[in-house]
Amino acid sequence: MWPCGGRRQRRFGGVAMLLLVLWLLARRFNWSELVPVRLWGRTLGLQTKHSQFLLEGMPFRIFGGSMHYFRVPREYWEDRMLKMKACGLNTLTTYVPWNLHEQTRGKFDFSENLDLEAFLSLAAKNGLWVILRPGPYICSEWDLGGLPSWLLQDPEMQLRTTYKGFTEAVDAYFDRLMPIVVPLQYKRGGPIIAVQVENEYGSYAKDSNYMAYVKMALLSRGIVELLMTSDNKNGLSYGLVEGALATVNFQKLEPGVLKYLDKIQRDQPMMVMEYWTGWFDNWGGPHCVFDADEMVNTVASILRLGASINLYMFHGGTNFGFMNGALKTDEYKSDVTSYDYDAVLTEAGDYTSKFFKLRQLFSTIIGQPLPLPPMIESKASYGAILLHQYISLWDVLPSLVQPIKSEFPVNMENLQLNDSSGQSYGYVLYEVVIFGGGQLHSRDHVRDRAQVFINTMYVGELDYNTVELSLPEGQGFRQLRLLVENRGRVNYGLSLNEQRKGLIGDIFLNKTPLRNFRIYSLEMKPDFLKSLQHAGGWSAVPDYFVGPAFFRGKLWIEHQPQDTFLKLQGWEKGVVFVNGHNLGRYWKIGPQETLYLPGPWLRKGSNEIIIFEERAAGRIIQSVDIPYLGRTQYVD
Repeated sequence: MWPCGGRRQRRFGGVAMLLLVLWLLARRFNWSELVPVRLWGRTLGLQTKHSQFLLEGMPFRIFGGSMHYFRVPREYWEDRMLKMKACGLNTLTTYVPWNLHEQTRGKFDFSENLDLEAFLSLAAKNGLWVILRPGPYICSEWDLGGLPSWLLQDPEMQLRTTYKGFTEAVDAYFDRLMPIVVPLQYKRGGPIIAVQVENEYGSYAKDSNYMAYVKMALLSRGIVELLMTSDNKNGLSYGLVEGALATVNFQKLEPGVLKYLDKIQRDQPMMVMEYWTGWFDNWGGPHCVFDADEMVNTVASILRLGASINLYMFHGGTNFGFMNGALKTDEYKSDVTSYDYDAVLTEAGDYTSKFFKLRQLFSTIIGQPLPLPPMIESKASYGAILLHQYISLWDVLPSLVQPIKSEFPVNMENLQLNDSSGQSYGYVLYEVVIFGGGQLHSRDHVRDRAQVFINTMYVGELDYNTVELSLPEGQGFRQLRLLVENRGRVNYGLSLNEQRKGLIGDIFLNKTPLRNFRIYSLEMKPDFLKSLQHAGGWSAVPDYFVGPAFFRGKLWIEHQPQDTFLKLQGWEKGVVFVNGHNLGRYWKIGPQETLYLPGPWLRKGSNEIIIFEERAAGRIIQSVDIPYLGRTQYVD
């Protein structure tokens, strides 16, 4: 009996072991038990062994998706994470924007929509691992690639190098950031399984010592998880740093790109850190889209080759405020407000065909049922909204802004404002007294676009393409006014050090440099808006008016507020604020024609809308339930 009983016990034990192995294999792509309180016993973290990742010693593949907390209202973070899980993803990747967390030098903000700790903890709660990409440079079609503009106050500044002025600022920032990040690492019971060293440095590569500096800045402050780098194919070999796994970024799976990755780091797992699911848009261009079937087929091909993948973007969100980036190749092109990106989820978090095709693909690979996709949030069409009051910029300016007096023009970043951190975003108005008219020449010192006025009369514009204007003759002394807009700093390429805004040098009238300026900062921060609301001089909008001016109206909501989109047909160019939230820029040249207004930023009853219009104002705006991002063009 004992031998028979022993065989039965051994057989039972063998079956139990087999079931355990099968259970573990079934779980290896779906760590649904990811809750911080259950992770304290884990010690190995994400490792590389030959051509595969191991997580806590078990084979693991990263099915990741990018979503940026700073581009999504906090109230929607969890909804987007649940949709990641429902798509079959197990990892969330996010950048960390230095220029939001330290807008004023030495003053840090990790509250409300910038609460990184809450965001990462929420990812853990919802069963998602995290690959953190803390920069300090992040690119991301974000102003100056996430670097704070006050760095450019130093005329000798060399961004993304071991230049002392830069590394001292990075060290101070990391000293504040890393105490938030370190406790959330895997080995400390958190969701962070990997940390990226800088971002796409191989495409910049101005300092051979820089990547080692960033790596040590992370390690010395307690980062213990797997380090990674991220580059496109051409930058791969220049962005390497010893001790970090190289990953690659692309949209089209060109022959040999993953073999090349394998060649430069033998016997390591392959990962596509950024598989571009769509593309971003520039003002004046088309709305870029990327075919869903081609995208999913490429993802399937990447996975068949054994690589891990991160979808950039899974959910793009919005460049709220003035935070959009720009490109500068042959010409300067600024990015639109929407960061829809033609991603897996829309700008407002709705499903696309890409979502369902990817869900089917990942479900097949995982081999087990995925969570049901959450219900989508309904959208509202609140109809026409009358902007019934206005006030001219010229009338309100003296009561709102104290001018800075300077013999010479001063660029935005070097204005003595914000505890000596300068002005980062928005507009600057330069006033100077002139006598007579003639030829006004910018010498290409306008960044990025200036409306030119004599007293209150509009004369024309100066920008990268137009550097000269004829000023009409007139009697006596007159005010020459240049309203200069920072349209967004370049976020990628070799010109980061040249991204100062406003007037960056002398302006000439009849070949004589102008002197003795009065300079008004129009950053349009919340305090400015509060003062504007209570300013005297608001009046009924006349039948015809030419800006620049502020307009305001009310949106009345009877029931629970819902997401909506504001359509500004008949308006030319400007910025929209709702209940103090800066929704971003609009411009009639397109492609974007609607601005996303999240429901959580609205309230029952009265909602105040303020529009700063540079030139030609309409009388109404439309609240619609469908976005329009412009004429489409497929990405080649």
